[in-house]
Amino acid sequence: MSGTIQFKQDLPPKGGYEPIRYKRNLPARGPGGLAVFGGILAICAYGFYKVGQGNLEQRELKRERAWSRIHLIPLLMAESDRDIYRREQAQLAREKELMKDVPGWEAGKSVYNNKRYNPQNFVVM
Repeated sequence: MSGTIQFKQDLPPKGGYEPIRYKRNLPARGPGGLAVFGGILAICAYGFYKVGQGNLEQRELKRERAWSRIHLIPLLMAESDRDIYRREQAQLAREKELMKDVPGWEAGKSVYNNKRYNPQNFVVM
């Protein structure tokens, strides 16, 4: 052995190695971000439109309810007056029946000495 060993240097091929592929090669799935954003924006706009329409409807129903009450007040007051009158007459009849043996008792006479009409603060049932 003659003492000299031939070394062969390991070199890249001529033109170099091909580039290393490190990026993922995934196919695009679903709509893009702009399309999703546009869809969400459209859904929100439609929802706000429907909320506005519902608010208008509720306002109209509230107005209608208020006017129906305003128009019913005279009828309800007249009905209440008829009921109070009927109860007062029944109370007067009961008082006359109960106090018929008491001399000088006037049924239904007010204990107050004034000529103004004062409706009762309570109704006897």
